[in-house]
Amino acid sequence: METSNRVFSPWFLAIAVYACFCSMIRERIAVESSHVVYETLQGSSPSSVDPTLRTGYHFRPPRNWINDPNGPLYYKDFYHLFYQYNPYGSVWGNIVWGHSISTDLINWKALTPAIYPSKPFDIFGCWSGSATILPGDKPAILYTGIDTQKRQVQNIAFPANLSDPYLREWVKPDYNPVMPPETGLNSSSFRDPTTAWYNPNGHWTLIIGNKRDADNRGMALLYRSKDFVKWVRAKHPLHSAKNSGMWECPDFYPVALRGKLGLDTSVIGAGVKHVLKMSLDLTRYDYYTLGKYDDNLDKYVPQNTSLDNHSGLRYDYGNFYASKTFYDPVKLRRILWGWANESDTPKVDSDKGWAGIQLIPRTIWLHRNGRQLLQWPIEEFDTLRHKHVSVANKLAPAGGLFEVKDIQSNQADVEITFDIPNLDKAEDFDRSYIGNAQAFCGKNTAETKGGVGPFGLYVLASSDLEERTAVFFKIFKNGNKHVVLMCNDPTRSTKREDIYKPTFAGFVDVDLSKAKRISLRTLIDNSVVESFGARGKTCITSRVYPAVAIGKDAHLFVFNNGAEDVKVSELNAWEIRKPEMNQEIIY
Repeated sequence: METSNRVFSPWFLAIAVYACFCSMIRERIAVESSHVVYETLQGSSPSSVDPTLRTGYHFRPPRNWINDPNGPLYYKDFYHLFYQYNPYGSVWGNIVWGHSISTDLINWKALTPAIYPSKPFDIFGCWSGSATILPGDKPAILYTGIDTQKRQVQNIAFPANLSDPYLREWVKPDYNPVMPPETGLNSSSFRDPTTAWYNPNGHWTLIIGNKRDADNRGMALLYRSKDFVKWVRAKHPLHSAKNSGMWECPDFYPVALRGKLGLDTSVIGAGVKHVLKMSLDLTRYDYYTLGKYDDNLDKYVPQNTSLDNHSGLRYDYGNFYASKTFYDPVKLRRILWGWANESDTPKVDSDKGWAGIQLIPRTIWLHRNGRQLLQWPIEEFDTLRHKHVSVANKLAPAGGLFEVKDIQSNQADVEITFDIPNLDKAEDFDRSYIGNAQAFCGKNTAETKGGVGPFGLYVLASSDLEERTAVFFKIFKNGNKHVVLMCNDPTRSTKREDIYKPTFAGFVDVDLSKAKRISLRTLIDNSVVESFGARGKTCITSRVYPAVAIGKDAHLFVFNNGAEDVKVSELNAWEIRKPEMNQEIIY
């Protein structure tokens, strides 16, 4: 990307920008938060960064902590991603809005942070929010600030210069906050405004995450405005659910009933359903429902196939949180960003000098059955593929495995299709695990031999398989139907003892009695394993930290621990090149 602006490297020079408010944002505040505060670590940044297991092609800054993706948008030929960022250390704290730009959502340049504590209404923190494109192609950011009273309040910011395609400078008007917590609202559970939509009744409308303590009810508070400056809370929420706890980072948007094209957030009417997503602080997972939005009443009702609780649909059944979508007007698609935290210890995160990534942006659309969303890595990601190997019509016999050779698999993209000729040996499904695939996977790990499966991939594996992360399917009988379990099993991913290594799992809504085949795509990137089952019906992400299977010592295997043979009808694997990833800061 050409620029006439002065470019500096590395990232740490940007810290000078914050000198004027350094002492203020280091003061910790007693507000409710989903993040653990590590006083002694949040401002400690090592002089160098350990690159050993750092991701190569997933979005990250050159150093330090990141969490929620914020305010993604497209403006004057550039995609913009903002994100929660600690400029001083590799644990949560000192949060500002980091800012990067891209022409393809894969190669990124870092700019100086866009929003940082500087006014009474955000002096103790600039937390998550969203961007809306107003008439006249004017971006506006709404975000949660922590004010001098230690309340969570909603603030607005506008670009200082609309002719700057980089949107480097943002102005926060002194009339902020535009949405303070009203009497009766818990001011420590009032955050994360969504992208606004324009209602035919002449109002801009948005929602804010909230919790009612009396019945632990998660709520999407509804606010309206005619001018995008003066906001009034509606008497009723857009939607709520008891016993669900705080709804963080809500998202609300339309999806077309047919086809993959995305819709602008303000599209309302026939031919669409709506998606309401919330990040549940109680579980640390993202859940969504599909339903109907009544724009006259400003009410949302989930359809009866969408469970409105923590057993419901999820974008990703693994390490994935605080997600945010946006409408891409260039390729007419809706794109999903999600944050994956580390599973290592905070002390190790601090010592290595980096923590947190954004997962590969995904195109998201409604499945033709209308019961769930589908997700797939954006098409631009495929440009990073090189050094291709393939396997076709190869048997994976019961109890057997084979290695996929001739590529370096620590940074790879693997697509595989399994044919399952016989389902007769499938075991009976234990119905007590309906709605709890993760617990079921904990019982049925990659090493638990079954009838049909487990079969799948060992990734980031050592040559002797002492270290390995398993991504697999296992098939069960449930009456005259079949249940398909998809798991990420990192329990043997490392010889280290201090790593959090949970199994993650989801059920896959496929009818194997007809096709008798299932596909898997897995993106491997040193310390992240991001998998897509059945063309994006079920997605699972894990963070793993091998001690041996690193770099050229990482191997890739196909395995089958079931009693029934399966066939690899097709396998394609590519090494993935490193894109440009925020190595420079544009001033």
